[in-house]
Amino acid sequence: MYRFKSKAAADVIYLPEAARQVLEALRREPAQQGIIEVADLPAAQQALLAAVEVDEAAFAALVAEAEAQGEPPPRRQGITLRQRVWPLLDMLRLSEAERADVIWQG
Repeated sequence: MYRFKSKAAADVIYLPEAARQVLEALRREPAQQGIIEVADLPAAQQALLAAVEVDEAAFAALVAEAEAQGEPPPRRQGITLRQRVWPLLDMLRLSEAERADVIWQG
C-alpha cells in the first residue's frame, strides 16, 4: 500500500498498481517514498488533470471507433483515472491552500 500524507488533509491510500498509475500521472518515479513540495503542488494538480484528459480522450476515441463500425460502444471496466485521482487532487488543493507538503510512503 502507498499512503499519501499532508497536514492539510486526511491520508489517501492506494494499492501498489493504483499508486504506480497515479505517480506516473504526476510524472514521478514510482518510488517507495517521495515528496511533493508546496512549490510543486500547482504543477502536480495540472499533471493529474492532464492525465485524466488524455485518458478520457483515448476512451472517447474507442467509443467513436466502435460506433463508426456499427459495434456497441465499449464500457469502462473498474475505476476510471478521474475517480482514482480525485481524492489525491483534493489533497493537493487543500495542501496548496495551507502551504503543506505532500509525502508518500509505499
